[in-house]
Amino acid sequence: MSYQVNEKGYYGVFGGAYIPEMLYPNVKELREKYLEYIQDPKFQEEYLQLLKDYVGRPSPLYLAERLSAKYGAKIYLKREDLNHTGAHKINNTVGQILLAERLGKKRIIAETGAGQHGVATATVCALKGLECIVYMGAVDIERQAPNVARMKMMGATVIPATSGSQTLKDATNEALRDWINNPTDTHYIIGSVVGPHPYPDMVARFQSIISEETKWQLLEKTGTSSPDYVLACVGGGSNAMGMFYHFLDDEHAKLIAIEAAGKGVNTGESAATTLLGKEGVLHGSRSIVMQTEDGQVVEPYSISAGLDYPGIGPQHAHLHTSKRALYVSITDDEAMQAGLELAKLEGIIPAIESSHALAYLSKMEFKGDETVVVCLSGRGDKDLSTYMTYFGL
Repeated sequence: MSYQVNEKGYYGVFGGAYIPEMLYPNVKELREKYLEYIQDPKFQEEYLQLLKDYVGRPSPLYLAERLSAKYGAKIYLKREDLNHTGAHKINNTVGQILLAERLGKKRIIAETGAGQHGVATATVCALKGLECIVYMGAVDIERQAPNVARMKMMGATVIPATSGSQTLKDATNEALRDWINNPTDTHYIIGSVVGPHPYPDMVARFQSIISEETKWQLLEKTGTSSPDYVLACVGGGSNAMGMFYHFLDDEHAKLIAIEAAGKGVNTGESAATTLLGKEGVLHGSRSIVMQTEDGQVVEPYSISAGLDYPGIGPQHAHLHTSKRALYVSITDDEAMQAGLELAKLEGIIPAIESSHALAYLSKMEFKGDETVVVCLSGRGDKDLSTYMTYFGL
């Protein structure tokens, strides 16, 4: 079975481009040009040079010895938290800003939830001297104030989304409206493996550097490039897609994607899309979406601003329905405890998003010789106030 996109923009039955007519020229231009640009040797040279000298790649693959001793397996952390800007998001924005330059776009828009994609977009716009507008839910602006400050310091305009739940879904809606109104000079840097084709494929390709590095780093450390388990948290799913990408055809590697159960899958305050959702169209692609009987999108909830998305990338929907990857969920409480545990055992404070992936280790049973890779997708600086409030620090 193929786990990659076909020529029509689908992963099995998921994907496609369900867009207003006004956006068709933008998406068509991207679809026709993105592979040609990305695969151009000069593009690759500039992209890889920036990843090395600006982002600080390769990110380390770290054997967490105390964590490993606790759970009885060899647990490696892929340290995306050590990238410039503190998360995996920069891998994608560096690629897309180079693409925008080649498309002749002078104005960049983006949506952000946890603020990490907004920061990463503002960063590359400052690097290249392009105008940057970031849409962010009013609720997320409150809970991610340090990231809002970072964006503003780098010259970005942050516009609050005040409709609906005032979170990531609503910020995405506002960004799409902007793109419809400014089709000729604007490039929309989508931050996850969601949206109309070619975005899910394009973002996955830029994030695939995570698993590409992991394979040779594992080979170096263990003598094999194939781990037993690969874990990553999933909202829209860009860090997970990057972490899974080069293991998709490696049947030995069991892929586990961890969603946010929020206050519990059946509490009405959750973002466990694959458990609660059904087929539908959201933000330009067919995927699995949390929705009511009559097709209205359900407001998701998670303590982590980056996982409260009511859908999932179409490639993830395909991996879920084809059973290539296992999709599970972790509650707020479980994630917060896992974040504190990593801080105390390894001296690393993870983003709450990443803590969801770490929390699943306690649900697994190991024989003692398994190799496990967990994508530590971001650092916890942005979440300190949430951690402090939760634990009464």
